[in-house]
Amino acid sequence: MFSYDKLWKLLVDKHMNKVELRDAAGITPATLAKIGKNQNISMNVLGRICSVLQCNIGDIVDYVDEKGK
Repeated sequence: MFSYDKLWKLLVDKHMNKVELRDAAGITPATLAKIGKNQNISMNVLGRICSVLQCNIGDIVDYVDEKGK
């Protein structure tokens, strides 16, 4: 499972909301909804988000081992 908690914290730090990210990265509302539900999205989309936020993938997403729960 993936967690995008880091992404939401980074948006707060950059004074950006989800709609601004969506528009700047050219992602669809459906993809933004997937991110909100910690679902898988394409590497292409992750790359565009990283480009907009000037960060690396590790700055916005974590892999969470569900077996450890």
